[in-house]
Amino acid sequence: MTETKRYFLELSYKGTPFHGWQIQKNAFTVQECLESALSTYLRQPISILGSGRTDTGVHASMQVCHFDLVDAVLGENFIKGINSILPKEISIHSAFEVKSDAHARFDAVRRSYFYRIIFRKNPFLDQLAWHCFYKPDVEKMNLAAEALLRHEDFECFSKVHTAVTHFRCQIFSARWEQKDDQLLFHITANRFLRGMVRTIVGTLMEVGTGLRQVEEMDELIRSRNRAKAGKAAPAKGLFLSKIEYRKEIYLD
Repeated sequence: MTETKRYFLELSYKGTPFHGWQIQKNAFTVQECLESALSTYLRQPISILGSGRTDTGVHASMQVCHFDLVDAVLGENFIKGINSILPKEISIHSAFEVKSDAHARFDAVRRSYFYRIIFRKNPFLDQLAWHCFYKPDVEKMNLAAEALLRHEDFECFSKVHTAVTHFRCQIFSARWEQKDDQLLFHITANRFLRGMVRTIVGTLMEVGTGLRQVEEMDELIRSRNRAKAGKAAPAKGLFLSKIEYRKEIYLD
């Protein structure tokens, strides 16, 4: 009798060399790389499904995916073994068995991102931050970010051509943090639209530099018009940072 076990993997990756998370034709992606390594190590075809997809050049300090394993177990040396196969830009941190119907995407209740901006040249963060040559007004940007908590439809921050049935998201928190020579934007929601965080960052930076007023944010969001929002911030500063799940998916 065939026995199938479902596992969740927690991993991180540097998105610089990849064309995003999701498998594409004629493009090197995180999902393709990970499926190939898992299939090689586990000696059976493995397909994974992530909590969500990240775009080209976007990083993840925490990503979660699930896969099914047939008539086998991972073994105590799995983490060490799979990391020895994967490229240096991807690291598996943990693997644990979950209920057979647990789903990395649909069971996630909260997702968090952060965006990093630096104001002076830093060779260690060159591919991991947006280097700006001007310092914005962080207080105004935080006031403008509060508008995100008052709305649910964020079509104005979404990429135009995207296959979704609605643009509603529940944003739980959104704030800027000044940390030494870095400026960090933290945002948590139940779901995100394609390109949403980068466009929010770009728009809030316009507020911080005086190109847009704090009071315009509510009107912009109600407009549902992407053309009225700011230019998307560069991908290299964006990190998927946390995924939270319902307790029911875990095995006792």
